[in-house]
Amino acid sequence: MTTATDQSLRAFLKPYTAKSDLRGGLSFAGTLMVYAAALIGAGLLVGQGAWLLAPPLVLLLAFATVRLYVLQHDCGHYSLFATRWLNDVAGHVLSVFSLTPFRVMQYNHNLHHAYLGNLDHRETTEVYTMTLSEWQAAPWHRRLWYRIYRNPVVMLSLGGIVTYFFAYRWPRNTGRVGAWGVIAHNAVLAGFVALVWATLGWPGVGVLGLSAVIAGVIGVFLVYLQHNFEETYWDRKPDLDFRKATLEGSSSLDLGWLWDLGTGNIAYHDLHHYNPGIPSYNLRRCQNALPDHLKYHDVIRWPEALASFRLKLWDEEAGRLVPFPAARRRRPVARVTAS
Repeated sequence: MTTATDQSLRAFLKPYTAKSDLRGGLSFAGTLMVYAAALIGAGLLVGQGAWLLAPPLVLLLAFATVRLYVLQHDCGHYSLFATRWLNDVAGHVLSVFSLTPFRVMQYNHNLHHAYLGNLDHRETTEVYTMTLSEWQAAPWHRRLWYRIYRNPVVMLSLGGIVTYFFAYRWPRNTGRVGAWGVIAHNAVLAGFVALVWATLGWPGVGVLGLSAVIAGVIGVFLVYLQHNFEETYWDRKPDLDFRKATLEGSSSLDLGWLWDLGTGNIAYHDLHHYNPGIPSYNLRRCQNALPDHLKYHDVIRWPEALASFRLKLWDEEAGRLVPFPAARRRRPVARVTAS
């Protein structure tokens, strides 16, 4: 990207970084009310044996959970509210419903922003990606592990459970930001689950757990697509271009208005990485107003999004994400028969 274009994009995005305590508060309170209504409604329905009526509310609860995580993520960037302390307070409150300790999420996510597109720091990019040359040199057991890890069924089903239920509480992560904060978070979370049990019984706890698993699937689906698409960007220093990584290495997903509503507009991830100061409630409006001469790649829609899950390895020579190499079949050896 040329300097002139870079300056033009910066100037265009600046008005969308304006924070509003009113809009942030409405988004915060409104999403929490939807969360509570869906949890109570689904818990009561299951408790009364009306199982067939509960799934829509469980799905709504899952999307509300994802949206609360996105709002917490905004708080980590101090972009949901205009006041810094209000972002901190809201981030800690939201951590109970997102199952994610606020300071751990903030620390890990800031590393993700700092090392985006850096092939020498792939441990911080949330979804690990091997290069094609690494794959070709890897022993069979490492290839097997990576195939299992990158399998969409495994990644989407277990990925969210491992990340949100365990990884954020793992000592290696918690030790970097203070274990006592995570312990306090876990205690409050346990109290919240106990409150759900006391008011809605085991049906309520079951609804809460199932919705959290579904929210994890949605979250991993988004996290994968935000940086795993064919023409994404990776490089090594000193050639690594951080500006290029933020724009070309992050996707712009157009999965529909309802999807954006349920996921807090985080699908416009390129704009977010280029300027993390843009609040989630401004991202969709900013994307729709972006003039053609400032657009640098096409948006990804559902067909391309689903097809992206076949991409597994970064080809450094081709500069693109590619599938696993096709297995070479041995040619049968012709038998020579005696005449």
